[in-house]
Amino acid sequence: MSRHLHAFGGQDALAEALSRRIAGQLQEAVDEKGKASLIVSGGSTPKPLFEKLRRTEIAWEKVTIGLCDERWVDPSHEESNEKFVKTHLLQERASSATFVGMYNDTMAAQEAEHACSETIRKTLYPFDVLILGMGNDAHTASLFPENPKLEKAFDPDNRELCIAIEPESAPHVRMSLTLAAILSARHLYLHFEGREKQAVYRKAVEGEDRYKMPIRSVLHQNITDVEVYFR
Repeated sequence: MSRHLHAFGGQDALAEALSRRIAGQLQEAVDEKGKASLIVSGGSTPKPLFEKLRRTEIAWEKVTIGLCDERWVDPSHEESNEKFVKTHLLQERASSATFVGMYNDTMAAQEAEHACSETIRKTLYPFDVLILGMGNDAHTASLFPENPKLEKAFDPDNRELCIAIEPESAPHVRMSLTLAAILSARHLYLHFEGREKQAVYRKAVEGEDRYKMPIRSVLHQNITDVEVYFR
Protein backbone atom coordinates (compact mmCIF):
# COMPACT_ATOMS: atom_id res chain seq x y z
CA MET A 1 0.00 0.00 0.00
CA SER A 2 1.22 3.49 -0.83
CA ARG A 3 0.13 6.97 0.19
CA HIS A 4 0.22 9.48 -2.65
CA LEU A 5 0.19 13.09 -1.46
CA HIS A 6 -1.35 15.94 -3.45
CA ALA A 7 -0.84 19.33 -1.77
CA PHE A 8 -2.62 22.50 -2.91
CA GLY A 9 -2.30 26.15 -2.00
CA GLY A 10 -5.97 26.97 -2.50
CA GLN A 11 -9.37 25.38 -2.06
CA ASP A 12 -10.51 25.95 -5.64
CA ALA A 13 -7.45 24.30 -7.15
CA LEU A 14 -7.86 21.27 -4.88
CA ALA A 15 -11.56 20.89 -5.68
CA GLU A 16 -10.91 21.25 -9.40
CA ALA A 17 -8.15 18.65 -9.49
CA LEU A 18 -9.92 16.13 -7.28
CA SER A 19 -13.25 16.49 -9.07
CA ARG A 20 -11.56 15.86 -12.43
CA ARG A 21 -9.81 12.77 -11.08
CA ILE A 22 -12.97 11.32 -9.56
CA ALA A 23 -15.11 12.09 -12.60
CA GLY A 24 -12.61 10.34 -14.85
CA GLN A 25 -12.60 7.22 -12.68
CA LEU A 26 -16.38 7.11 -12.51
CA GLN A 27 -16.67 7.39 -16.28
CA GLU A 28 -13.99 4.72 -16.67
CA ALA A 29 -16.04 2.37 -14.47
CA VAL A 30 -19.18 3.12 -16.51
CA ASP A 31 -17.30 2.39 -19.73
CA GLU A 32 -15.97 -0.89 -18.34
CA LYS A 33 -19.08 -2.33 -16.70
CA GLY A 34 -22.01 -0.03 -17.48
CA LYS A 35 -22.28 1.49 -14.01
CA ALA A 36 -20.26 3.14 -11.25
CA SER A 37 -20.55 3.73 -7.51
CA LEU A 38 -19.32 6.74 -5.54
CA ILE A 39 -19.16 6.78 -1.73
CA VAL A 40 -18.84 10.19 -0.09
CA SER A 41 -18.51 11.82 3.32
CA GLY A 42 -20.44 14.65 4.93
CA GLY A 43 -19.18 17.65 6.87
CA SER A 44 -18.31 21.07 5.52
CA THR A 45 -15.02 20.14 3.81
CA PRO A 46 -16.40 18.41 0.68
CA LYS A 47 -18.90 21.15 -0.24
CA PRO A 48 -16.62 22.93 -2.78
CA LEU A 49 -15.61 19.54 -4.21
CA PHE A 50 -19.25 18.52 -4.64
CA GLU A 51 -20.08 21.80 -6.34
CA LYS A 52 -17.29 21.20 -8.88
CA LEU A 53 -18.03 17.50 -9.33
CA ARG A 54 -21.74 17.97 -10.01
CA ARG A 55 -20.92 20.10 -13.08
CA THR A 56 -18.70 17.50 -14.74
CA GLU A 57 -20.02 15.89 -17.89
CA ILE A 58 -20.12 12.17 -17.30
CA ALA A 59 -22.86 9.52 -17.51
CA TRP A 60 -24.37 10.43 -14.13
CA GLU A 61 -27.51 8.43 -14.87
CA LYS A 62 -25.34 5.33 -14.50
CA VAL A 63 -23.73 6.41 -11.22
CA THR A 64 -25.04 5.41 -7.78
CA ILE A 65 -23.98 7.53 -4.80
CA GLY A 66 -23.82 6.40 -1.18
CA LEU A 67 -22.36 7.43 2.17
CA CYS A 68 -19.34 6.55 4.29
CA ASP A 69 -21.45 7.21 7.37
CA GLU A 70 -24.70 8.76 8.55
CA ARG A 71 -26.13 10.26 11.70
CA TRP A 72 -29.23 8.27 12.66
CA VAL A 73 -31.59 11.17 12.02
CA ASP A 74 -34.37 11.78 9.50
CA PRO A 75 -33.09 12.91 6.08
CA SER A 76 -34.85 16.25 6.62
CA HIS A 77 -32.65 16.95 9.69
CA GLU A 78 -30.06 19.69 9.28
CA GLU A 79 -27.28 17.32 10.38
CA SER A 80 -28.22 14.54 7.98
CA ASN A 81 -25.44 13.59 5.57
CA GLU A 82 -28.10 12.46 3.12
CA LYS A 83 -29.57 15.95 3.10
CA PHE A 84 -26.11 17.49 2.69
CA VAL A 85 -25.24 15.28 -0.28
CA LYS A 86 -28.57 15.79 -1.99
CA THR A 87 -28.29 19.56 -1.52
CA HIS A 88 -24.71 19.99 -2.69
CA LEU A 89 -23.88 17.03 -4.97
CA LEU A 90 -27.07 15.67 -6.55
CA GLN A 91 -27.69 18.88 -8.48
CA GLU A 92 -27.06 20.14 -12.03
CA ARG A 93 -25.58 17.34 -14.17
CA ALA A 94 -25.31 15.01 -11.16
CA SER A 95 -29.06 15.27 -10.51
CA SER A 96 -29.55 12.19 -12.70
CA ALA A 97 -27.45 10.01 -10.39
CA THR A 98 -29.14 7.54 -8.03
CA PHE A 99 -28.74 8.02 -4.29
CA VAL A 100 -28.82 5.19 -1.73
CA GLY A 101 -28.95 6.30 1.91
CA MET A 102 -28.17 4.49 5.13
CA TYR A 103 -30.98 5.72 7.37
CA ASN A 104 -33.93 3.44 8.06
CA ASP A 105 -36.82 4.97 9.99
CA THR A 106 -38.21 1.58 11.02
CA MET A 107 -35.19 0.49 13.09
CA ALA A 108 -32.75 1.75 15.66
CA ALA A 109 -29.23 1.98 14.27
CA GLN A 110 -28.01 -1.00 16.31
CA GLU A 111 -30.79 -3.14 14.83
CA ALA A 112 -30.17 -1.97 11.28
CA GLU A 113 -26.55 -3.04 10.71
CA HIS A 114 -27.43 -6.10 8.64
CA ALA A 115 -30.22 -4.42 6.67
CA CYS A 116 -27.99 -1.45 5.87
CA SER A 117 -25.15 -3.76 4.86
CA GLU A 118 -27.39 -5.75 2.53
CA THR A 119 -28.83 -2.63 0.90
CA ILE A 120 -25.35 -1.30 0.20
CA ARG A 121 -24.12 -4.69 -0.99
CA LYS A 122 -26.96 -4.92 -3.51
CA THR A 123 -26.87 -1.34 -4.81
CA LEU A 124 -23.35 0.09 -4.39
CA TYR A 125 -20.87 -2.72 -3.82
CA PRO A 126 -18.14 -3.11 -4.99
CA PHE A 127 -17.22 0.56 -4.53
CA ASP A 128 -15.48 2.27 -7.43
CA VAL A 129 -14.55 5.55 -5.71
CA LEU A 130 -14.65 6.34 -1.97
CA ILE A 131 -13.80 9.71 -0.42
CA LEU A 132 -12.98 9.85 3.28
CA GLY A 133 -12.74 12.91 5.46
CA MET A 134 -10.90 13.30 8.75
CA GLY A 135 -11.82 15.07 11.98
CA ASN A 136 -9.52 17.04 14.26
CA ASP A 137 -9.72 14.07 16.64
CA ALA A 138 -8.50 11.76 13.83
CA HIS A 139 -11.85 10.05 13.33
CA THR A 140 -12.84 9.03 9.82
CA ALA A 141 -16.30 8.01 8.63
CA SER A 142 -17.91 7.51 12.07
CA LEU A 143 -15.01 5.54 13.50
CA PHE A 144 -14.29 7.61 16.62
CA PRO A 145 -11.23 7.35 18.90
CA GLU A 146 -11.33 4.67 21.60
CA ASN A 147 -14.93 3.78 20.87
CA PRO A 148 -15.84 0.30 22.18
CA LYS A 149 -17.18 -0.69 18.74
CA LEU A 150 -13.83 -0.10 16.98
CA GLU A 151 -12.64 -3.66 17.55
CA LYS A 152 -15.64 -4.96 15.60
CA ALA A 153 -15.32 -2.17 13.01
CA PHE A 154 -11.66 -3.09 12.40
CA ASP A 155 -12.22 -6.88 12.39
CA PRO A 156 -11.38 -8.20 8.89
CA ASP A 157 -13.63 -11.20 9.53
CA ASN A 158 -16.71 -9.05 10.17
CA ARG A 159 -18.89 -9.77 7.13
CA GLU A 160 -21.17 -6.78 7.60
CA LEU A 161 -20.35 -3.63 5.62
CA CYS A 162 -21.93 -1.36 8.23
CA ILE A 163 -21.63 -0.86 11.97
CA ALA A 164 -23.67 1.24 14.40
CA ILE A 165 -21.59 3.50 16.62
CA GLU A 166 -22.50 5.85 19.46
CA PRO A 167 -19.70 8.43 19.77
CA GLU A 168 -18.89 9.88 23.18
CA SER A 169 -17.54 13.13 21.72
CA ALA A 170 -20.22 13.96 19.13
CA PRO A 171 -24.02 14.01 18.97
CA HIS A 172 -26.25 11.32 17.44
CA VAL A 173 -25.84 7.59 17.05
CA ARG A 174 -24.22 6.85 13.69
CA MET A 175 -24.05 4.18 11.02
CA SER A 176 -20.60 3.78 9.50
CA LEU A 177 -18.89 1.64 6.93
CA THR A 178 -16.48 -0.83 8.50
CA LEU A 179 -12.76 -0.66 7.81
CA ALA A 180 -12.91 -3.67 5.49
CA ALA A 181 -15.70 -2.04 3.48
CA ILE A 182 -13.71 1.20 3.19
CA LEU A 183 -10.52 -0.56 2.10
CA SER A 184 -12.39 -2.57 -0.54
CA ALA A 185 -12.82 0.54 -2.71
CA ARG A 186 -11.10 0.46 -6.08
CA HIS A 187 -10.02 4.09 -5.66
CA LEU A 188 -9.66 5.45 -2.12
CA TYR A 189 -9.21 9.14 -1.28
CA LEU A 190 -8.56 11.06 1.92
CA HIS A 191 -9.51 14.75 1.67
CA PHE A 192 -8.84 17.29 4.41
CA GLU A 193 -8.10 21.00 4.69
CA GLY A 194 -6.47 23.37 7.18
CA ARG A 195 -3.30 23.53 9.28
CA GLU A 196 -4.84 21.75 12.25
CA LYS A 197 -5.80 18.73 10.17
CA GLN A 198 -2.39 18.74 8.49
CA ALA A 199 -0.88 18.37 11.97
CA VAL A 200 -3.33 15.56 12.78
CA TYR A 201 -2.38 13.79 9.55
CA ARG A 202 1.35 14.01 10.29
CA LYS A 203 0.79 12.60 13.78
CA ALA A 204 -1.32 9.78 12.36
CA VAL A 205 1.36 8.85 9.83
CA GLU A 206 4.04 8.76 12.54
CA GLY A 207 2.13 6.46 14.93
CA GLU A 208 0.30 3.16 14.68
CA ASP A 209 -2.28 3.06 17.51
CA ARG A 210 -5.43 3.05 15.43
CA TYR A 211 -7.74 2.94 18.45
CA LYS A 212 -6.55 6.39 19.55
CA MET A 213 -6.43 7.76 15.98
CA PRO A 214 -8.79 5.72 13.75
CA ILE A 215 -7.51 7.34 10.53
CA ARG A 216 -4.34 5.32 11.15
CA SER A 217 -6.34 2.21 10.24
CA VAL A 218 -6.52 3.60 6.70
CA LEU A 219 -3.00 5.04 6.56
CA HIS A 220 -1.26 1.94 7.97
CA GLN A 221 -2.59 -1.01 5.96
CA ASN A 222 -1.38 -3.15 3.07
CA ILE A 223 -4.59 -3.60 1.10
CA THR A 224 -5.04 -0.53 -1.09
CA ASP A 225 -3.36 2.73 -2.06
CA VAL A 226 -4.63 5.98 -0.58
CA GLU A 227 -4.64 9.24 -2.54
CA VAL A 228 -4.33 12.12 -0.05
CA TYR A 229 -5.62 15.52 -1.22
CA PHE A 230 -5.06 18.41 1.17
CA ARG A 231 -4.32 22.09 1.54
